[in-house]
Formats: sequence, C-alpha cells, structure tokens
Amino acid sequence: MTKKRDINLEKVPQHFAIIMDGNGRWAKNKGMERVFGHKNALTSVRESIEGATEIGVKAITLYAFSTENWNRPKLEVNALMSLLVSSLKKEFSSFQKNGVQVNAIGDLTSLPKKAQKTLNEVIDTTKNNAKITLTLALSYGSREEIVNTIKNISKKVVNNQIQIEEITEKVINNHLYTFNLPDVDLMIRTSGEKRISNFLLWQMAYAELYFTNVLWPDFRKSDFFDAIIEYQNRERRFGKTSEQIENSK
Repeated sequence: MTKKRDINLEKVPQHFAIIMDGNGRWAKNKGMERVFGHKNALTSVRESIEGATEIGVKAITLYAFSTENWNRPKLEVNALMSLLVSSLKKEFSSFQKNGVQVNAIGDLTSLPKKAQKTLNEVIDTTKNNAKITLTLALSYGSREEIVNTIKNISKKVVNNQIQIEEITEKVINNHLYTFNLPDVDLMIRTSGEKRISNFLLWQMAYAELYFTNVLWPDFRKSDFFDAIIEYQNRERRFGKTSEQIENSK
C-alpha cells in the first residue's frame, strides 16, 4: 500500500484532475440502484483531497457532472443534484479546517436554484482559503467551454478591445473557465475506461494520463498515491527530446 513517505515531494503535480467513473457499476455489483454508488463516493473525494493536501498539490479538479449527464434518467439526475447540496454542507467544516478553497466551472446557471445557492455560499465562504483549490466541474463540457471562449474573444475583436494579431495562448487561457488555475499535470480516470470524455481538452494538452481499474467508490488515498508514483516515474518532455531534458537539469 503506497503511503506519503513513498512520494518525492519535490516532484508532485501542481494540478490534477479526476474523472470519477464507476459509481453505477459499483452499485450494480452490489445489487443496488446506481444512486447508491454516487452516495458512497464521498469518501473517495475526501481521501483524494486529503492525499493531495498532504503532499502539497495546489489544485484538484473533479468531473462531477458533465453536460451530457443531463441525458441520464431524471431520478438519477435529481438524486445527483440533491447529493451535491448535501455533500457541500456536510464537507463545509472540513474545507475550512483544511484550507480548501472551493471553485466551480461549467454552465452553473443550469443547476437547480437550491444547488446554485449552496454552491455560491460555499465558494464565497472559502474564497480566502489558500492551501488547495478544489474545482467542481458541474454541467461542464470542454467543447462548450472552448466555443464560449471563442465567442467572448470575438466580441472583443468586434468592439476593438483586442486585435486579432494579439490573440495568443495566454489570451485564450484568460478567457477559459479555468483562467485562475495552472494547466493540468495529471489526469486520473477510474473504472478502467480509457478516454477523456470532453473534459478539460485545452488544459490537458500536456497532461499525463493515468487509468486505473478501481471503481470510484473504492478509490482511496493509497490509490491516489499510486497515481502520483506513476506520474513521477514518467518523463515529461513537452515536445523536447530526452537528451534536451537531461541537459537542461
């Protein structure tokens, strides 16, 4: 079982993202409804945040609800929205204790009013916490984010607020939902699926991808540390050769 002492604290990712997959299958394996899996996933969230905080990670983004998830059965969607509210309330004291600043990205106006209210309250109350930023991707789709970014930049071009020649990667970054976050260094997906499902496409341009067969409700701190060890054993070249990386050390 991997522990904190096994981690090189000088080579931790500054921002990692998780696609929390496998709740439905976990519940089905136990002969229960899918909602049961979602309700038993909070421990996994908590342990991942604790593990990240222990080793000095600065940002974690969780794919909590995608734009495509609205197409799921209404009963499941309603249960997920209710769970969002109850989980935020339940974890609030923990956020404050551990210095967690809560953030959210996506089409947040599409969430139920109660969920919006609770989310905004937690975001506002934790805004001065500085140990780690927890971003919840809610009603989020990366293609939609990029389309909105293009529209917003185009409006500024039309209004002569910016010239076409001035559009750079930095300008695009500054118009994304994640403008206040570093690029993703490590993406973790549970349950054995090997795809990124319209999640942070721009932000994960150079991310290391880690896939595990562990279903999300079973994911624990030691599993998170396993992903960190794997990340640290990889050579991140950003388009350069191994020799160039070695010579720059």
